[in-house]
Amino acid sequence: MTTKKQDEYDDRIEKLEAIRHLGINPYPDSFEKTHSAAAIVTSKTGTQVQTAGRILTIREMGKICFCHIQDSSGQIQVVLRVDEIGQEEFKKFLKIFDPGDFVGIAGEIFKTKRGELSVLVKQFTMLGKTLRPLPEKWHGLKDQELLYRQRYLDLITNRETFERFMFRSGFIKALREFYWQEGFMEVETPVLANTASGALATPFITHHNALDIDVYLRIAIETHQKELIVGGMEKIFEIGRCFRNEGMDPSHLQEFTSCEHYAAYWNFEDNMRFTEKMFEFLLKKLFGSLKITIKDRAGKAVEINFKTPWPRVSFAQLLKKDSGIDITQHETDESLRAAISKKKITIEGIEKLGRGNLIDALYKATSRAKLTGPIFLVSHPVELSPLARRNNDDQSIVDRFQLVVNGWEIANAYSELVDPLEQRKRFEIQAKAKAAGDTDAHGKDDEFVRSLEHGAPPISGWGMGIDRIVTLLTNQDNLRDVVLFPLLRPEK
Repeated sequence: MTTKKQDEYDDRIEKLEAIRHLGINPYPDSFEKTHSAAAIVTSKTGTQVQTAGRILTIREMGKICFCHIQDSSGQIQVVLRVDEIGQEEFKKFLKIFDPGDFVGIAGEIFKTKRGELSVLVKQFTMLGKTLRPLPEKWHGLKDQELLYRQRYLDLITNRETFERFMFRSGFIKALREFYWQEGFMEVETPVLANTASGALATPFITHHNALDIDVYLRIAIETHQKELIVGGMEKIFEIGRCFRNEGMDPSHLQEFTSCEHYAAYWNFEDNMRFTEKMFEFLLKKLFGSLKITIKDRAGKAVEINFKTPWPRVSFAQLLKKDSGIDITQHETDESLRAAISKKKITIEGIEKLGRGNLIDALYKATSRAKLTGPIFLVSHPVELSPLARRNNDDQSIVDRFQLVVNGWEIANAYSELVDPLEQRKRFEIQAKAKAAGDTDAHGKDDEFVRSLEHGAPPISGWGMGIDRIVTLLTNQDNLRDVVLFPLLRPEK
């Protein structure tokens, strides 16, 4: 017993052969397109146009046929009439075309009796035969995995999805414009690395056949960029993929797009002011306003005002208020672990975590979801930031900030540690934690330390997850909704 879909597929295969027998190439190599759908909508009646797109609907009404075609800019109606193209061409169109096919048309812009701006077809050309029909009742489907797995169908049938990814592209374009405006140079650094350096995270490991060595997929863009500052570059940025082999949830992906920049002679205070200036530029350019409506943690629409300056909140004070634990009074793993257990705060894998990751887990368990923002979270403990510079007045904290909006960490920055001897010591502490079972601890990076031994100026670095900020600004619930092809298990 065959299914309806299989019957339709077989019918279209037969139609494809019939098209070839008519001497029509169902897959031509090009078509000269003079007007997009959006351009047609803003053109005057009487304008001669050539356009192309995917047919969404075909509606025959005797001697007239109405179709809607779609291209990347939108949809338009095209009209075929027997008295315009002749009986034979009219029949041929209905015989060879189905919804989903690509068509090229030449015609004239006019208005129908109902006043809808349309294109009166003079000629048509087959540009691509579709063998599988578009899904029926697509908007009623609840299978989110299917939307991710067959994103092309989501893009065809859901204009909101298409525009979301247009927004993402526009956001990255505007971000690059801002950097170039501010005198930054774009660089490219390796994805494959000998050490997983630049963040506290579990790396992916792969094998390099030609060198016969195991290498890591980078977890951050950081250390190579700082080596470029050592080499004399002063203001640089990179937008690229990073990989972390850890848990997946709506706000975390194992493969994600990160933007990082580094500036010589800056400290983290300079980077705070730069971040405020950046968001003013981006939001005004993309939204025309600093007041943005986003979803809160409960899925309700809330208005966030990005008007600067943004408030600053101490990390230790925040944790003390939300968890009742003063982390400054617990200088060892054991002491902090006991305090967390006494408060009956549940943290997965608590026995294996070093002090830095214990503090981070405590923050995520008790404070992060309560922050609306935008706020700068400052004064992080030194164990949380093995690459950051200690504060001059309090050696237990570093000069660092995180930009938090709606409980999501949007950007992270600090005054960089450029003392090679101190950096080596911190790497050794992290390496001991990793050896004790903390898989997210930072390993040693001797090559990076060697670069610092050649001398580095004061540096401040900054990083932002592109997927996360776009998810926030487009009112989505899951990072996968702003990634074109999120990784899924293969279909059986």
